[in-house]
Amino acid sequence: MAPTSTKQWVVQGKNGFEDLAFTEGSVPQVGENEVLVHLRGASLNYRDLIIAKGMYPFAVRYPVIAGSDGAGEVVAVGSKVTRWKPGDRVVTLFNQGHLYDPIDLAAAGTGLGGALDGTLRQYGVFNENGLVRAPSNLDFVESATLTCAGLTAWNALYGLKPVKPGQTVLVQGTGGVSVFGLQFAKAAGARVIATTSSAQKAETLKKLGADHVLNYKEDPNWGETARKLTPNGEGVDHILEVGGPTSMAQSLKAIKFEGVISIIGFVGGAKPNPDANPQILDALKHICTLRGVYVGSRSQMEDMVRAIEANNIKPVVDKQVFPLEKTREAYEYMWQQRHFGKIGIAID
Repeated sequence: MAPTSTKQWVVQGKNGFEDLAFTEGSVPQVGENEVLVHLRGASLNYRDLIIAKGMYPFAVRYPVIAGSDGAGEVVAVGSKVTRWKPGDRVVTLFNQGHLYDPIDLAAAGTGLGGALDGTLRQYGVFNENGLVRAPSNLDFVESATLTCAGLTAWNALYGLKPVKPGQTVLVQGTGGVSVFGLQFAKAAGARVIATTSSAQKAETLKKLGADHVLNYKEDPNWGETARKLTPNGEGVDHILEVGGPTSMAQSLKAIKFEGVISIIGFVGGAKPNPDANPQILDALKHICTLRGVYVGSRSQMEDMVRAIEANNIKPVVDKQVFPLEKTREAYEYMWQQRHFGKIGIAID
């Protein structure tokens, strides 16, 4: 018997984490092309926090079930489903309509936890095309970290100009995308320069394989320092830019001719800052590509899963894993930047 109700977290408005409500909702009927998934793990992204705070710069449908990242087991399938069967282990695709490259306007409006109901619930119904096989070497919480952060890092390194052995990749901070970027770059045979503000986090980054770690508080001109660490001082091939206005000027100093700066986030703020934001001619001045990355496609995610299995890559999950009912505490924990890597949510 399929369940008829599910516990879930709903973002009711834009007034902050107090607008997160833990409710009981009904489980939708499974359509002919749909799949019912018993979600067993989820993870948080910075996007989830700013959706609740009304700071997300893209469209959101309020109220909406929170979360984009989820992994679990298929419970039931519709009459015309061919990709899945009950018992299959699956992971959600961030943009449910982004199956192949490149993304288009319609697919960009299918994000879980924003435009569509998300994953912070016990049971969810998804189109069969909006799921990807979970890696065989990961548990449910680990698998759930792949939907947004993992796929974004993969797209940054492989979506435009695939990273090559011997190249240099720079990752900023110790959030989910940056740590995945470090792991994927090392698996590809690249050198990695990482930035952080914490001596303790620097040691962990080195243990994960970072060749150099720069403390951006101690070295505010870390972009030039990073360039000097590359062969012949030519610069970095790929930069995963997560800071936005606060870090772009240094990224431009570090980038190599014909290098790619993948603009992923804006933890430094989303408001324009003419003294820090790149101008149109900066791309010409530095002869580089400034590329906005909006997660990735199902085909890219399938490639990523194969690479994770082949290299036995294990996502870095913060030591504090929260049960579903304490998700609001997990939001606060992430907002206070107390985490390293991904914050996991265990779901019964």
